[in-house]
Amino acid sequence: MPPKKPAEPLPFSETVMRQVRAIPRGEVRSYAQVALYAGRPGAARGVGRELKHLPGQATQVPWWRVIRSDGTLAPPVAHEQARRLRLEGVTVNERGQVFRVVLDKARDD
Repeated sequence: MPPKKPAEPLPFSETVMRQVRAIPRGEVRSYAQVALYAGRPGAARGVGRELKHLPGQATQVPWWRVIRSDGTLAPPVAHEQARRLRLEGVTVNERGQVFRVVLDKARDD
């Protein structure tokens, strides 16, 4: 029997989507963190490009959990992003910046 071929690395877009799906409800990650976890440190803009079209689509990828490194939300969807984050217990101030994360009490028990 011939030896198995090593698995091909996943395309960047698929790796990004997996990383974003893994962000727990009520938590956020920066574009830079997602890029780092996807094995491409420094590719934060690439993460943004991959997530760019998701807000207008029905998706299983929680794009709203990815924010800028300074804690601000990304226009032009910042209003929708803030709404979704607040539903998950994330505090977003009036300037569109993630202030703090409120953990669900049931998860702490």
